[in-house]
Amino acid sequence: MTKEAPAPPVLRVITPDTTPEEVAAVVAVLSALGGGEPPAPRPRREWGAPHRQVRRTLPHGPGGWAASALPR
Repeated sequence: MTKEAPAPPVLRVITPDTTPEEVAAVVAVLSALGGGEPPAPRPRREWGAPHRQVRRTLPHGPGGWAASALPR
């Protein structure tokens, strides 16, 4: 069984007089920036879609009015 090498640190503090509060502030800002998985795609809104504004042709002739309410 082989041992894996430890991963290099993601954040390295190079000044010796840095307080834990300052490190926490930097970590909070960097974590708020994100960088994880991409955002989920927004759902497509169909309510105002242009194809919903076009009416189909209504049937003509006897029974046309009653047939206009039937689903296609």
